[in-house]
This record gives sequence, structure tokens and C-alpha cells, in this order.
Amino acid sequence: MKYTFILSFFLTFANLLAGNPNNNQMTNKMEEATFGAGCFWCVEAIFQDLKGVVAVESGYAGGKIKNPTYKEICSGLTGHAEVIRITFDPSVITFADLVRVLFVVHDPTTLNRQGNDVGTQYRSVIFYNSEEQKETAQRIKEEFEQKAIYDAPIVTQIEPLTNYYPAEQYHQNYYKDNPNQPYCKAIITPKVQKFRKHYFNLLRE
Repeated sequence: MKYTFILSFFLTFANLLAGNPNNNQMTNKMEEATFGAGCFWCVEAIFQDLKGVVAVESGYAGGKIKNPTYKEICSGLTGHAEVIRITFDPSVITFADLVRVLFVVHDPTTLNRQGNDVGTQYRSVIFYNSEEQKETAQRIKEEFEQKAIYDAPIVTQIEPLTNYYPAEQYHQNYYKDNPNQPYCKAIITPKVQKFRKHYFNLLRE
């Protein structure tokens, strides 16, 4: 990954976001975005930090059975991906902004693997709620590909949102509630700290 280029690209984006005149004016018209990018504990922790993000819920989407359990998801046989559902204020942060964040907080060049988490339940995927979100996701994906930010092709899937279910309660706010858990200390904390250091302009006050 061409990290220096990504940092420069995102600092420009962050400065534009910080200068949004509506940043301090929350609207009543919230929107939702649903992303899969590996373990949902990791992704939830980063997106919860963003200005304009009202709520983040861990869940499962895109599978074949109703009301799947975490144990069933971990088998890789249900077809669901671990995802986060983001409720956000588009006057502060847009869907395009969120997609750009997604593409730098996980590896979009590996379809069914993020680090040591392997399986279709950890796949890289954007579940869209509308044709507008679909077109935006495709445009941002092409934007990253054209800038050759990654050395390998971006394989993130872009699919309509189907069969979404909230994860069990103990998965919600997992990192915030369990910062000293071994996985959190070893995997999530370094990711969160790195993101906060380089993209501080994107963070809520």
C-alpha cells in the first residue's frame, strides 16, 4: 500500500470535511451505510470516532438464513458477512466520505481475509441501500483504483443490502467495553491509534 499517498489524499479530504460550514448543525434526516471489512469489532471502533456518525451497530448481512447466531456465522456456511450499520448525518459526513474511510481502514485487495481472520464472513463488501449509494461506492472504488493507491486490484464487493440482522448485544460497543481484552489490545488498539494519529481532523470532538 502506498501509505504516503493515502495520507496526503486523506489529509486533503479531512481538511475539506473540517471546513464544512454545516459540521456543527445536526439535521433530522439521517442516513445509513452498511460495510463489511473483517472483524466488526475493529471496524465499529474506528467508525464510532468519526464526526457526523450518530450510531454504529454490529450485525450480519447478505446471508441465507434468518436470525443467524454468531456461532453460525463463524462456520462460514450461512453466507452472512460481519458488518457494521452506520447511522450518519450527511450534512456533516457523506456516504462518499464513509466509503473513503472504509478503503483505508482495511485491506480492500483481499476478499475473504483481514489479517488472521479468514472466511467469507470477513469479506470486504459495501451493502448499498439505494442506486445512489451503489453509484457512489463504484465511483469511489474507481477513484482509488485510478490513483493506484494499492499494489493489487481492489476486490471489495458492492451488493444490495439483504437479510440484515443486529449481532448479539455483547458484540455492541465491544472495543469500548472491553479495551483490555487480549484481541482488542493486540489488534484493535494499534489500528485505532494509527487512525486517530493520521486522520485526527475526521474525529468527533
